[in-house]
Amino acid sequence: MDRQVTAVEPSAEMRRQRPAHLSTAIDAIAEALPFDDKRFDAAMATFTVHQWADLKAGLAEMRRVTAGPVVILTCDPLLVRRFWLDDYAPGVLAAEARRYPAMDRIAAALAGQADILPVMIPLTCKDGFNEAYYGRPERLLDDGARLACSAWSFVDAATSAAYVDHLKRDLETGAWDRQHGHLRTQPTFDGSLRLVVAR
Repeated sequence: MDRQVTAVEPSAEMRRQRPAHLSTAIDAIAEALPFDDKRFDAAMATFTVHQWADLKAGLAEMRRVTAGPVVILTCDPLLVRRFWLDDYAPGVLAAEARRYPAMDRIAAALAGQADILPVMIPLTCKDGFNEAYYGRPERLLDDGARLACSAWSFVDAATSAAYVDHLKRDLETGAWDRQHGHLRTQPTFDGSLRLVVAR
């Protein structure tokens, strides 16, 4: 690797699980980064801004310690529910949409020019999140696949089971394929994933 990377991870458990070949993660939070002004050439936050106690403070800190671009990978809450899963698990996607800050809030907090770019999801995406299965709906019948998506934990067990049963029935009868079957061979999907690049 031709770049020096400094990772920040406030969770002791996540630091413990960090692979040995990666750099050691610093125990800190986004809202109080222990680095000098403009210490880094670039900074990136991946699927984390929705978990910060103070979004504005965390983004201001990222901007403070970074001389160049700040990049945020997140989801656009206005796009989360346009995914077909909303027909089957509306409570899950409603909970997901509520978690993510609006794109304009992120851009405003970073100041300067910010581009908001779509992140296309490949059909063979290895990561485990709802939209990763846009063309492989059977995966969402698997308990493990759903557990990898934290929003499923925001609905009770009975509701979750009813959602899964609905999807299972539509897969068995072919109803899902009649409406969404084209996604099984669609190479990429433009869902709610967005990259905010602020300079």
